[in-house]
Amino acid sequence: MDSADLLAHALGDDADRLGEQAKEHHNRVYLSMTGRLRAIQGARELLAELSSRGARVVLATSAPQRELDVLLDLLDVAPSVDAVTSAEDVETAKPAPDIIEVALQRAGVPADRAVMVGDAVWDVVAAQRAGVACIGLLSGGYGREELLEAGALVVYDDAADLLSQLDGSPISPRLAR
Repeated sequence: MDSADLLAHALGDDADRLGEQAKEHHNRVYLSMTGRLRAIQGARELLAELSSRGARVVLATSAPQRELDVLLDLLDVAPSVDAVTSAEDVETAKPAPDIIEVALQRAGVPADRAVMVGDAVWDVVAAQRAGVACIGLLSGGYGREELLEAGALVVYDDAADLLSQLDGSPISPRLAR
């Protein structure tokens, strides 16, 4: 969720007054804990397989560039990724469709040929608003029913599960075009 929306939801009338402090605290805590971050099981392999099949792979995150740099180092997927987005690319983050629209432009792929893989309700909503089909993963703290109710076509346990079922997934027909 866009940080401004999240802060407004969490802090109510105090969002403006406390928002910058909350963001600065988040940045300090996040950066101090980067050593604890781990790639989602099967993520590297899934991206490599999609790339090898000719998919244009874009990592579409609304994370700030500083956090994105940490994540890209952790993932070590540069050969499999065609483009990346970050918070600096848009005014408003998910659930607004802006970050997905930037990803589509960078991939050079129309919305009806794209599939987003996301693990949060906000990912699914943003994809829908951009006219992009979305697959859900249970790695983001949301349940299967929440993701399906938000509009995910199907939900897999994690990236490894999606990879093991890739040929029968909603991604496969789009690769064949």
